[in-house]
Amino acid sequence: MNINRLLTALLVALACVPARADEGMWMVNALSKALVQKMQDKGLKLSGNDIYDAGAVSLKDAIVSLDFGCTGSFVSGQGLLITNHHCAYSDLHRLSTPERNLLENGFAARSTAEEIYIPGKSVQLLERVIDVTDEVAELKRKEHDAGRPVGSRRISYLIERRYEDVTGLLAILSPMWAGSRYYLSFYKVYTDVRLVAAPPVSIAAFGGDIDNWEWPQHKCDFAIYRVYGAPDGSPAPHGPKNVPMVPRKWLQVSTDGYKPGDFTMVLGYPGRTDRYTSAAKLQYMLETSLPITNKVRGDQMAIIKRWMDADPDVRLKYSDQFFMLSNIQENNEGLEQCCKRFKVLKDLRARERKMKDDKALIQELDGKYSAIADAEKNLIWFRETLVRGSRLGTIALRIANGRGASPRDLAKDYRTIDLRVEKDLMAYALRTFYENVDPSMWGPFQTEVYKHHTTAAGTDWDALLESVWTDERLRLDSPLVHLLTESKMGRFNQEVDRLQGDRNVAAAGSEFTRALYRWRESRGELQYPDANSTMRITYGTVGSFRRNCRKLPWQTSSKEILAKENDTYDFSLKDDWRSLLQASGAIPVDFLTDNDITGGNSGSPVLDAHGRLIGLAFDGNKESLAGDVSWTEGYNKCVSADIRFVLFTLKEYMHLDNIIKEIGVL
Repeated sequence: MNINRLLTALLVALACVPARADEGMWMVNALSKALVQKMQDKGLKLSGNDIYDAGAVSLKDAIVSLDFGCTGSFVSGQGLLITNHHCAYSDLHRLSTPERNLLENGFAARSTAEEIYIPGKSVQLLERVIDVTDEVAELKRKEHDAGRPVGSRRISYLIERRYEDVTGLLAILSPMWAGSRYYLSFYKVYTDVRLVAAPPVSIAAFGGDIDNWEWPQHKCDFAIYRVYGAPDGSPAPHGPKNVPMVPRKWLQVSTDGYKPGDFTMVLGYPGRTDRYTSAAKLQYMLETSLPITNKVRGDQMAIIKRWMDADPDVRLKYSDQFFMLSNIQENNEGLEQCCKRFKVLKDLRARERKMKDDKALIQELDGKYSAIADAEKNLIWFRETLVRGSRLGTIALRIANGRGASPRDLAKDYRTIDLRVEKDLMAYALRTFYENVDPSMWGPFQTEVYKHHTTAAGTDWDALLESVWTDERLRLDSPLVHLLTESKMGRFNQEVDRLQGDRNVAAAGSEFTRALYRWRESRGELQYPDANSTMRITYGTVGSFRRNCRKLPWQTSSKEILAKENDTYDFSLKDDWRSLLQASGAIPVDFLTDNDITGGNSGSPVLDAHGRLIGLAFDGNKESLAGDVSWTEGYNKCVSADIRFVLFTLKEYMHLDNIIKEIGVL
């Protein structure tokens, strides 16, 4: 190879090396000086106390959890709360009717009188976090000495109740590193939450399921609520005397823009990660659980989507279920693919070889996961087909259990389903169950039905389904109820438990997490615990990444929406929206940062170096989907909606000048 070819090859190789980034979902209440210094070296202009201060106003006072499923942030002194549209999706779906479809047409309250109360919705506002590790240890000792159980649920109940009685706040005990440390978080809980604004789904989720986890994206993924309380500012049940609550802190919105390399941070409530997992558990996921769940849920999505595309009434009934199903399935499919692509299992094995003092524990985990693999496959196939394979199956389970089976309840349930869709899902569920679950786990009636419709030539699946199917409402004596509920989940679990021996994989896995924590601590490493729906901060910078050695754009434009439009549902544009975009030139739409996020961060504010709101985190790229178990240097990206595109939509399309003025940018 001559020198020119060598230099060219070297430059290509360097072009494919990802830029360095900082991983970590750090506890806001435990920001060390070293960590704050690292953030300031990256560009942060604030102090640690500006982010979290239990005794003074700080950024954490502007951030809320939405029932520990999503994150929101206050953007006005009148309780105005912004989050993602997909976090409000279930609310919009529940409020929609064929005559008033809030998903398809959006919603805009012109005054507080038009805002819609959301029954059952609440927001949790963090007051403070305290370390109770020693207190938990002492309580466990006392309870043990008194001969009482010391399980995690009971200990949590005792600690939480003790503090709730004193403070009047919601108290939640969170073990970190599998009980190596314990923290208690205190929340004010507001239950009078009202919908203010949400754009049509064609704007908020442009590109739909096709663009989910992809980049570039072009979504205006936002929705706005308002939080109400008693006149004195305290939480209160929904009522006419309630007024918009005045938060101690709300975010300043910045329309100054940003550029690659600019500092960003995300505050929010990431749900669950498993970055202290063992190689044995990951191997089990990659070889046993994920291939099954990804296949079944993908096939179920295809059935539902076919009917949704054919019938608008079906789309309205099933859009929420499809949305939730697709999010889980695509995330898990990406997890499986990325773990293989980035050789995560190999990295975990290499790490475990260094943990020489824990060799026996690692061998134990390998042996247990190997022993239960076949039993777990039976359990997963059963759960994914007969237990959760259709909404009609859920109704059958409730009938068998005697819960929610009154004529009134059943009438309500049947109004939310379409029997054509359910029949196709049921046909798939039954065939998949019989083809994959070991016959030794079938019940007598399940066996009888199968044998009656099976000959040497094969099984007549259509006849099998028709023998148990009915278009009438299910009853306790319906053959379909009998078939779906004859096998019990408990029997499958018992077989798994039998094969695990005296200590199950969960207990051994917790010991592994504690061992890994100690090993890293002995090496002087800064550590963050796995996400567990407690408030976290992650920091990074604006910037893109390379895919197949080609650098992708770090930001998208409204002009690209027009170029992407086609006649499919996911990429269709409303006429007035298209006209507005055509007349408005290029507007920043979405952008990338390398903030470390996961589920639960949806709706989290993306803040600049001064703590000002510049965007809303709503997705990751497909290359980041190993992130639940491993951070992949240079590839884990946070996809966010630019706040300027949100403001443009509010003002120019939804004509909510009152909201723009309230936010303070008019």
